[in-house]
Amino acid sequence: MNDTIILLKCNLAPGWRHMSDFLTTPGFLGTKATLRSDLTLVLILLTALLFNIGFILARRKQFKAHRWVQTGAVILSTLVVLISMVTSYIIHILPGIPAKLNQGDYAVTTVHGIIGAFALLLGVFVALRGNELVPKGLRFQNYKLFMRWAYALYMLATLGGVAVYIIVFVFGI
Repeated sequence: MNDTIILLKCNLAPGWRHMSDFLTTPGFLGTKATLRSDLTLVLILLTALLFNIGFILARRKQFKAHRWVQTGAVILSTLVVLISMVTSYIIHILPGIPAKLNQGDYAVTTVHGIIGAFALLLGVFVALRGNELVPKGLRFQNYKLFMRWAYALYMLATLGGVAVYIIVFVFGI
């Protein structure tokens, strides 16, 4: 993988001089991952937990709580994806495409990214629709179908993300 790191100067925790410290500091899960990758994994797993809690709330017909939990999960997921995953893909994977697409980490990460992109876009749209923030012409009638597809795609993307983490940081492939 490309080891290029973008140096960003900003206010960080005491002892950290550059954003690159955050990107290169060893993680806390006992793998070869950086702090950034470990935090990303934990936050995405938290998001998956929130989506499951929201699912249970909907089954119990607690729709107001369901809407708030799902909206929070979509916001958290969107932030993690845009801040951590997209930038990591651009820096580490995209420069090797298409030449290295037949290599395990490039292929798995790219498939994960495609599924995740669809899940994120559909999830954001469903959340906007659920909060009545889309024009009437774009409001679909079969709301449950769209929610279930967004949920299923998100869970599939989460499993793909865990697979990417294990392949890259546990097995070092």
